[in-house]
Amino acid sequence: MKKIHIALAVICMCTSVLAQPAFINDSLDTYIQREMKRWNIPGLSVAIVKDGKVLLTKGYGVREHGKPAKVNEYTLFQIASNSKAFTGTAIAMLDAEKRVKLDEKVTTYLPWFRLYDAGSTAQCTVRDLLCHRIGLQTFQGDFLNWGSTLSRKQIIERMALTRPVYPFRYTYGYCNAGYITAGEIIPQVTDTTWDDFVYHRFFKPLKMVHTNTSYTAMLNDTNACTPHTLVKGNITTMPLANIDNMAASAAVNSCVADMSRWLIMQLNKGMFEGKEVVPNKVLQETRKSAMIVSDPQGGLFRTRHFVTYGLGWRSYDYEGRRIFEHSGGANGFVTKTEFVPEENLGVIVYTNTDANSLYDALCKQIIEAYMNVPYRNLSELYYKNGQTQRTADALAENQRDSLMRLNSKTPLPLNAYTGCYQNEFYGKVWVRNEKGILKLYFEHHPKNVGTIRHLGNGNFVAVYSDVTCGVEPFGVTVTNGTVDSIQVKVNDFIDYITYDFKRVSEK
Repeated sequence: MKKIHIALAVICMCTSVLAQPAFINDSLDTYIQREMKRWNIPGLSVAIVKDGKVLLTKGYGVREHGKPAKVNEYTLFQIASNSKAFTGTAIAMLDAEKRVKLDEKVTTYLPWFRLYDAGSTAQCTVRDLLCHRIGLQTFQGDFLNWGSTLSRKQIIERMALTRPVYPFRYTYGYCNAGYITAGEIIPQVTDTTWDDFVYHRFFKPLKMVHTNTSYTAMLNDTNACTPHTLVKGNITTMPLANIDNMAASAAVNSCVADMSRWLIMQLNKGMFEGKEVVPNKVLQETRKSAMIVSDPQGGLFRTRHFVTYGLGWRSYDYEGRRIFEHSGGANGFVTKTEFVPEENLGVIVYTNTDANSLYDALCKQIIEAYMNVPYRNLSELYYKNGQTQRTADALAENQRDSLMRLNSKTPLPLNAYTGCYQNEFYGKVWVRNEKGILKLYFEHHPKNVGTIRHLGNGNFVAVYSDVTCGVEPFGVTVTNGTVDSIQVKVNDFIDYITYDFKRVSEK
């Protein structure tokens, strides 16, 4: 009898494997390893959840470029904005428990909360924060917030100084500070912090034992990835960014083994191992479309007609199914979570470099395999689509570097540029002359220093020590031979806006 049971188990296992698409059974490892080389990715993790089971959790490559330690299914990544689904679900749970109302004014819970416009402040609801419709442009304000020394409360208070690009509720604008604000409502209506709430309500019941919301825990974990980027086409390691203050918008660190459990629960109407973790009505609330993100036309996914945002999840249609997803980008990491309830399918891809599109292409490649879409190499298509821009960027970079090497004389003496400059939203920066080199220092980012280089004809760039911030144009406004203001920009990966700083007294 025992031998029969073993034989049946083997037959069931083989049947399960054979039922998977050929791409998954036969080609996935080869595909991932080949495409990681194409994109210069040191390490990657992937998970596939199907029909209530975890079919795959696996790591590829190394945790740090040039070192032997391998990525496995328990290796930690900063999953950044994949954190938002936890926050959206937490607030929706509190709404179901009648401790928060999604459509109540934010000032009911945080009386000191302010937006730039008094009318917007008076109207702004908790749902407005969570679906990115408060008038700010995508990433607006992250120049100040991302990786700064500000507290969560200070970030929220600075929203009153952030002049919106759009009218209130007019259009979608992805706002990290909005999620930080929503997260800080939790301590006002419960006896705990956002961090403890997501631990006790999600991480603990889902047995996500490796997951945390702490920079220190991530930094000290012996199986955590090192972040990387590409500088002039070469893989470069970076220091781990401390984004604890981004909290409910971005602070979760996790691995595919843990996050596959989150997807099992999502696809099983809130149940995990026979117990309800999240009521299904709460999950459905998080998935309701609250804001149009875009109305895509054509492209690689020709059957996609809409992209909307709910409470921590984007959704779009594809091949007649509705897909829910979110991406995450932190210094040196880009990550992706997608699931298709109608296929009972979920996919996770994490990478430890921020200079690739494989994290997105691989998710969709796996989904297409399960949907029986004819094979096309999405990673290759993504790469080719970006080649023109990469070529143009490399040419511009070479031209800029050539101009920097000329070390041309600045229009004014170096000391004419030095001094203290202030922006109402950000605060202060300082330009200093250090042995004939102009340096830019930030009040709230003491570890990031810009080296100001003259390209000729009064054109400057700032080369930042934090490589995520990039090499960006640095503007100078001169009136009657005096520098009145400077214009500071960082990489679009952080913030699209250029910020104007007026010269002020050092006192």
